[in-house]
Amino acid sequence: MAGSSGRRALQPRLPRLATTVAGALLIALVAPAVPAAARTSYPSDDDKPSLNAILIGYRSLWRPSGDRDFTGGVRDSEQLRWNDRVTSWINQHATRAQQFRALQNAEYQGSDGSGYDQSVTIADGLGQRLGALYVRGRITGRLPLTAKLLNTSNGSAGKFLDTSKAKSSFGYPRPYLPVSSGAPRVGGDSSSCAPNRVNGASLAKLRKGEPWATSSGNLRITRVAATTDTSRRFATTDVRLDPGYGRDNLCEGGSFPSGHTTAAYSAGITLATLLPELAPSILARTSEAANNRIVLGVHYALDVIGGRMVGEAAAAARWSDEKFRKKVLVPARTELVDYLQASCGDTLAACIAADRAYRNDPYAGQRVPLGGSQVVTDRRTAVMAYTERLSYGFAPSTPSELGASVPGGAANLLRTAFPTLTTTQRGQVLAQTQTTSGNALDTIVLQLLGRADGSWQRLNLAAAMSATVTVSAAGSVTVLAVGGPPTVLAG
Repeated sequence: MAGSSGRRALQPRLPRLATTVAGALLIALVAPAVPAAARTSYPSDDDKPSLNAILIGYRSLWRPSGDRDFTGGVRDSEQLRWNDRVTSWINQHATRAQQFRALQNAEYQGSDGSGYDQSVTIADGLGQRLGALYVRGRITGRLPLTAKLLNTSNGSAGKFLDTSKAKSSFGYPRPYLPVSSGAPRVGGDSSSCAPNRVNGASLAKLRKGEPWATSSGNLRITRVAATTDTSRRFATTDVRLDPGYGRDNLCEGGSFPSGHTTAAYSAGITLATLLPELAPSILARTSEAANNRIVLGVHYALDVIGGRMVGEAAAAARWSDEKFRKKVLVPARTELVDYLQASCGDTLAACIAADRAYRNDPYAGQRVPLGGSQVVTDRRTAVMAYTERLSYGFAPSTPSELGASVPGGAANLLRTAFPTLTTTQRGQVLAQTQTTSGNALDTIVLQLLGRADGSWQRLNLAAAMSATVTVSAAGSVTVLAVGGPPTVLAG
């Protein structure tokens, strides 16, 4: 790909893709049995989704070295160039206000309870007034069940899956790392972050001569300066916000997948299931929090896509666990709805109708390459922004005309949005609202080998949870529209 405009069309490369990753695929799908004595409180604790299986499509783009470092090899230069381009654009075009929101979303709550975490800072996804009430309930301890479920540092849903081993296994260098081992170390960075120890040299050839890279081959990434949040909007004290570029755990940690994104979606999707009446806005705000990792220049678009896929699988695993659902999820929903209604002084529906919906303009109206401005003003535009961030403009590299592919357990994410539908019918809603096949990280190989029952990449939960559907006399569901409250009409 040359220049800053369009890209040539990509031809399907299925045979090469299948032979390249089939071996890794089969290994990834074999998980050791967990001894009975090791089982914990809930079945899903001991039956967690396999990150290697979910993310296996990445291996068709990048070949890890096997040494758990950043010296792997490029397999698909077209896709990884686009990954560079859109990542640099987002980092370079985000507004000052968006950079500050990105710093807020980067926070994890300390073990001593200090600061705040993503499941609190995405509060404006509930609306202006309801979001403020939610924050107050979280920081004053009036939502203990909700906090214990959603907290992205230790919550039973917010911290359900850990991406650290996957990051090490895939071994892709962070966007802000220089490509030359001889580059000077940035002042204030840890000695472990010195370029002669960690760098993106494996990507130098990929970036040579590209307008989104410097003459020396470094991706054009601007570091966002650390600051202090004195608003006390999400905490009772001032909170230091530091993106952590020079910290060992960031510069030495692999870029793919994004752990912050996994946590944001694990918590955000779960919060949307607790409040399906607000799902599109909550999910759009969640996608903003994930996108903010690109704003800071610490992750690529592919990292965010992968993190979302893992977060979806995490939330679905919890909702598919009947014991966890009854003992944790349902009580948390009751607690949250009761609290919001009591604090607002009316029914939830009335409070939502009277509120100002979540809004966001991350790039001052500028359009992302091959995309839109991602401006959110209402439920409809929330679905649009969420949908665009499912693929970030990547061109399909494998067949794009395959039929629907819904992962097992995913239908349980629609239990609260469509309580009167059956599991099969909820699956039909997901099938009719998901995106096309073949986009980056779509697990097409898994499906063609008969080793997977669906694609987490294609799910569009914002569309599914805002669908208006009809049910025929025979029981089949037809999606009529998306962008409104979840509604079932008589067929």
